Amino acid sequence: MKRAMTTAVEHFPIAGSFTISRGSKTTASVVTCTLAQAGFIGRGECVPYGRYGETIDTVLAAIEAIRPLIESGIDRVQLRDAMPAGAARNAVDCALWDLQAKTAGTRASAIAGVEEPLALTTAYTLSLGEPDAMAAQATKYAHRALLKIKVGTADDASRIRAVRAAAPDSAIILDANEGWTEGNLAHHFAVCLDAGISLIEQPLPAGKDGFLAEIARPVPVCADESVHKTEDLAKMAGLYDAVNIKLDKTGGLTEALRMRDAARALNLKIMVGCMVGTSLGMAPAVLLAQGAEFVDLDGPLLLAQDREPGLRYEASLVFPPPAALWG
Repeated sequence: MKRAMTTAVEHFPIAGSFTISRGSKTTASVVTCTLAQAGFIGRGECVPYGRYGETIDTVLAAIEAIRPLIESGIDRVQLRDAMPAGAARNAVDCALWDLQAKTAGTRASAIAGVEEPLALTTAYTLSLGEPDAMAAQATKYAHRALLKIKVGTADDASRIRAVRAAAPDSAIILDANEGWTEGNLAHHFAVCLDAGISLIEQPLPAGKDGFLAEIARPVPVCADESVHKTEDLAKMAGLYDAVNIKLDKTGGLTEALRMRDAARALNLKIMVGCMVGTSLGMAPAVLLAQGAEFVDLDGPLLLAQDREPGLRYEASLVFPPPAALWG
């Protein structure tokens, strides 16, 4: 059945700024794909990421290039072969999930095999800054069950210790965003062990992380930039203990579910993460994150204004998406 597709670029201000080892941003720019068919509307959102060579323009062009296939009725499985992994495919794939649920009169969770999705404990991310500033952030959010701390400098020991002192009862994930080196890795591992850190994301640059197989890892290490799709998982064996699955990397929920199952078969723990986007972009990931060991779906909490309706957040919990939002 024929479909009509539209795309839009939207900008959502971030509350303050969001800083990682590669830079800062004050606005979340997203691309939305909307599919109309037989009176039903399906929507999906993606966040282009410069680290992977993506821009708003390249994502729009990639979606536009397969407009004839999308509008002639391509399904999610066919889409996986028609587009590479990445943000553009994510927007289309999630729009197809939303449309499929609505035309079938069911929920996307049921299609994904999750009959009763549960509320999940999500991390709350603290931006990279000087130790005193990060301690102040940690003090403000010390009531949260799980914090994610952006690091990735030559010496993060003072930052790690400051945050731990300020949030003694919170579980903590560190995200180095490829910012550590072989020379300082053992030192940072020792500091993390002493501070009771639960997980370290991507300490070394993608493609230069073979050293992780040669050094003791006293704290579990999670691949992020090093792993995008299912075919990448085999290379993670012996290097990482967990993988961070993000819809904008995998190219949508369809591939992400496949990747999650393959990672579990390899005895890798699952983290479900996100870019800084709205509740529309997070909603499919809540389904993916059911049963995951680590959940980091706080994107909407970092915005000054989210979509309406949005996801429901209470304390450290994120709840499954309402039908009016997605799926």
